[in-house]
Amino acid sequence: MNSSSRNVLLVIPCFGFGGAQQVFHDHSVELSSRFQVTECVFNLDLPDVYPSGNPVISLQVEAAAGLSGKLKSFWQRIQHLRRIKHEQHTDISISHLEGADYVNLLSRVGERTIAVIHGSKVHDDSMVGWTGWLRQHILLPFIYRLPDHIVTVSRELRQELVGVYGIKPERVTVINNFFYPEQILAKANEPIEPQYEALFSAPRVMVTSGRFAPQKNQAPLLDVFATLLREQPGSKLVFLGDGDLRDKLVTQTLGLGLRLYQAWNNDPLDQEYDVYMLGFQKNPFKYIRRAGLFVFPSEWEGFPLALCEAMICGTPVITTDCPTGPREILAPATPPTKVAATTEWADYGVLMPLLDPDFRQHALAEWVATLKQLLADGEKRAHYARQGAQRMQDFTAEKMFSKWLAVIDQVLAKK
Repeated sequence: MNSSSRNVLLVIPCFGFGGAQQVFHDHSVELSSRFQVTECVFNLDLPDVYPSGNPVISLQVEAAAGLSGKLKSFWQRIQHLRRIKHEQHTDISISHLEGADYVNLLSRVGERTIAVIHGSKVHDDSMVGWTGWLRQHILLPFIYRLPDHIVTVSRELRQELVGVYGIKPERVTVINNFFYPEQILAKANEPIEPQYEALFSAPRVMVTSGRFAPQKNQAPLLDVFATLLREQPGSKLVFLGDGDLRDKLVTQTLGLGLRLYQAWNNDPLDQEYDVYMLGFQKNPFKYIRRAGLFVFPSEWEGFPLALCEAMICGTPVITTDCPTGPREILAPATPPTKVAATTEWADYGVLMPLLDPDFRQHALAEWVATLKQLLADGEKRAHYARQGAQRMQDFTAEKMFSKWLAVIDQVLAKK
């Protein structure tokens, strides 16, 4: 049987703006050149922001409240997916994100299975209370023994599965996320809106991009910026994104005495602001490319798309040395166990200490000093812009997807 006649089912809990959804789309597009691909989601509550053109099936099971309701919807999803696999004559099902992994692996009807791990389980701050303990110590060690193979998007995630959950090393392969540099650069070179031209012509503009969520850790970045602004007037901080923490971040910004522009309020741009919240942007690259620095304060990641995309745009990056991804991207020759306690001028960008409560004062001072140095040193920024763009050539779709095909062939050969 040739590969074009193989049926691949891709499963994800929902569509939307997330990084995993973007990766899901890219995989769907690339796989469709070799296989018959169908996408499956639990429901269609969120828009398909990254449509691939492949068929989409919804399980049509809404999220439910309460333990009994959740268990009922969970069982319905398993039953519906099992029926779909029979109807589709699925040869291999590949799930993205933990919720999809449970449903995919427990609905198995004889097809081969792959689970894709996008983020840290050990550092996931949603694992709290008794449900967090149950997931961490019972459910995750059980569920990740079921697939034929596991793909993690970073080397540290593989270490977690092997070292913490006891998964056999030969069952886990690292395949980093991949990118389309030419497409990103084409979007980066599009003109920005006239009202933002003055902002991005300023000499000290920093941009960060991501959901307003605890994982992305934007709150301490505001503290860093407020201190920096006192020492380096005229600096600007631009947020691209939105999310549940919007109101808290707005309150914090104003509480720090910072002048705040909010795009969703249609604030006038005929005055000076310190912080600019531009909301979700269909094309964030045209803003990132025009910034002096891309700043990335995350508490934990998988293999961060936004950081890599900024590097493709030719913008120098400064990031927390968070688990997982940034060190693998910026300092690949260093051991994954190393963690930056001070500024680390890595090969392809700058790694910084985490902005967490235990070390915030020390880290804050370190961040302020390093940002001042970078903003004042155009030669160093240009160096990191070149290095970052060069590094991203290691993560093209052409190079990374060949690894995916090798894993899929290996798994299908077992059938």
